[in-house]
Amino acid sequence: MSFDGLFTKAMTEEIASLLEGGRINKVHQPYKNEVILVVRAGGKNHKLLLSAHPSYSRVQMTEESYENPKEAPMFCMLLRKHLEGYTIENIYQYELDRMIIFEVKGRNELGDVSQKQLIIEIMGRHSNIVLVDKERNMILDSIKHVSHAVNSYRAILPGQEYKAPPAQEKNDPFKATEDDIRKNIDFNAGKLDRQLVAHFSGVSPLVAKEAVYRAGLANSTTLPTAFLKVIQEISEQKYTATIKQDGNNKEVFYMLSLEHLSGNQRTFSSLSEMLDRYYFGKAERDRVKQKSQDVERFITNEIEKNSKKIGKLERTLKDTERGEQYQLFGELLTANLYQMKKGMKEIEVVNYYDEEQSMVTIPLDPLKNPSDNAQKYFSRYQKSKNAVGVVQEQIEKTKMELAYFEALHQQLQSASPRDIEEIREELQEEGYIRQKKKKGMKKPANAKPQLETYYATDGDLIFVGKNNKQNDYLTNKFARRDEIWLHTKDIPGSHVVIRNESPSEKTIKEAAVLAAFFSKAKQSSSVPVDFTQVRHVKKPNGSKPGFVIYDQQQTVYITPDADTVIRLKEAVKE
Repeated sequence: MSFDGLFTKAMTEEIASLLEGGRINKVHQPYKNEVILVVRAGGKNHKLLLSAHPSYSRVQMTEESYENPKEAPMFCMLLRKHLEGYTIENIYQYELDRMIIFEVKGRNELGDVSQKQLIIEIMGRHSNIVLVDKERNMILDSIKHVSHAVNSYRAILPGQEYKAPPAQEKNDPFKATEDDIRKNIDFNAGKLDRQLVAHFSGVSPLVAKEAVYRAGLANSTTLPTAFLKVIQEISEQKYTATIKQDGNNKEVFYMLSLEHLSGNQRTFSSLSEMLDRYYFGKAERDRVKQKSQDVERFITNEIEKNSKKIGKLERTLKDTERGEQYQLFGELLTANLYQMKKGMKEIEVVNYYDEEQSMVTIPLDPLKNPSDNAQKYFSRYQKSKNAVGVVQEQIEKTKMELAYFEALHQQLQSASPRDIEEIREELQEEGYIRQKKKKGMKKPANAKPQLETYYATDGDLIFVGKNNKQNDYLTNKFARRDEIWLHTKDIPGSHVVIRNESPSEKTIKEAAVLAAFFSKAKQSSSVPVDFTQVRHVKKPNGSKPGFVIYDQQQTVYITPDADTVIRLKEAVKE
């Protein structure tokens, strides 16, 4: 666990240095478990993200953009009533727990001075955001309601007294001495990292493993020294915001350089910048997954159905290859009618077409006469001959259908919530799923898809289509004929257009990174990306949405890189 009590301490310090004394101007709740506070402090606006997401709970400053719902949720409306216009007087951590408390002061609707506490509990699936009336210590509301039936220790409900989670009765590592560590750790029992976690507040397995690693040969002399040195770094705020890969190539973040991990390391100027990078796409992928479960299930079923159909058709095609054998049997039986009698189950005859004049055993239908048996094989031959063209046509058609749904499946992997709606609309328009009646405002019939925009290092605009509607619009309507168009070679992915007729080689490579990143080959290396002028890209009549053919292309080989994508996206904000 990276967001432990010690990391919470560091994050609290970072946020407090920026926001204490600031004024809360706006409150948004873009998603079910996440709140954004826009705080005016130090002469500029800051965005503070408070997340009670079951998998990605955290508190951080953020530069990311979030799409707010048309109608604010009830909890958001309540926060606006009690927080907008209020001043943040104090931000502190509760003991060494994963809890951050914001104390705010302002005037209520009656003009009286009012003090509130906004408490963020960062506890995995039990995470919560709770608004408390400080004077009465009464819960005004929370982003998640928890009754006594769910938690016998405390209820998180409006009107209830706020009660902090139960204390863990652990030692404060900032007050610990080497003797305290020796008293609490059984050096003969092994699993020293787990013992550190069990006896000291705020310490996660990640920090404990780091201390054990730094101790070298961990014993009663080296471990206390190494552990207290780690704690001293944190106490003196000697932070190094770091993302590093563990042994499973999984990214891990922390505010210290993690020496026990040997993977690639990246450092950042702040903890919040690091978390923006770490959570880039992760939380949105989860939200999209929840919103697109029905669409993803349908697409997955179609992929499976068409894959099975292709296998069945290919087996049928293989059967049709026996047509020549049926013709041979028919001709040999015709030449040997005089040897056959009704009731025979098989006959052995000379194969006149074989140079060695080998014998062939031909199965017969005992209920048919000799002539009908011969005719049966001629009929099979003719049927097989006619079927070849039909089956081959069906195979090609089914392969195109499979490619279409595989492309849609790839688009789901990098889709935003808005993209999901466009994919759903496309499936409705193509007649795959039934259109549901929606209440409220209808989408304008001529509404243009919104394209993802990026800036190349040299300033060229780069546009990316994230689904078929966007791809069709980008390539066939938005792009100019002499601009450069890119797409992964023979791999489902986004259409990409550079708004320049003769971009630099560096810009082409940056656009190719985007094409590879937003493709099925996102996790691969040396991905082939084709580029050509838009004029050489054509959409065949009657083809599926997003499908094009192109020529006169050149190819570059690119390894997708999330950091480059983030940099090109951040250039748009600047």
